[in-house]
Amino acid sequence: MTSPEDRGPEEQAGREPGQGPEDKPFHFTDKRKVDPEAGGPREGADAGSAGGSAGDDAERDPLAGLDFEPSDEAGVDAAVLAAKAEAAEHLDALQRERASFTNYRNRSLRDQEAARTKGIEDVLTALLPVLDDIDRARQHGELTGPFAAIAEKLDASLEKFGIERYGKVGEEFDPTVHEALMHQADPEATATTVNLVIEPGYRIGDRVVRAARVSVVGPE
Repeated sequence: MTSPEDRGPEEQAGREPGQGPEDKPFHFTDKRKVDPEAGGPREGADAGSAGGSAGDDAERDPLAGLDFEPSDEAGVDAAVLAAKAEAAEHLDALQRERASFTNYRNRSLRDQEAARTKGIEDVLTALLPVLDDIDRARQHGELTGPFAAIAEKLDASLEKFGIERYGKVGEEFDPTVHEALMHQADPEATATTVNLVIEPGYRIGDRVVRAARVSVVGPE
């Protein structure tokens, strides 16, 4: 009987003499727990693995824990973005309309005020001869009795519409509001002043309807 020491390397490796390593039969063992043909657990596999947790399923199949169901989040996000864009467009259009309306309203108010002032000016211009007669009668002391009361009511009515009568003796001459019809020289005068109001001036706010017609005295 041949002892192990007397065996050759091939016999010790389990090979027949003359058989190389590449001629050794290849054997494998299927250790998968799922039978690919039956589509279920293999007989002899761990019974608890069939009803195990999701973590066990993930260990058996790395793709088991992934959700391949289509999600509506992308569609919802696109709808929200579209709604926001549409809202921004409506807001921009509303702001433009509001600015246009504000400009129209301001322009209308200015036009109305200008038309009102022009109407008052036209009425005042038509009343100037009457007002001049009343003023002359007042200066000569002829405005008495009922006529004086009527003149006071007329002056009060003019004030309600912003009409101002101006021009007094002693005030300094201003060519923007005064019209000098006569001029007298005074060696002692240091400035040109009004010494006689021939016709008072009338203005509406800063607008002069008629300049005060006066006589002035000033230095030579």
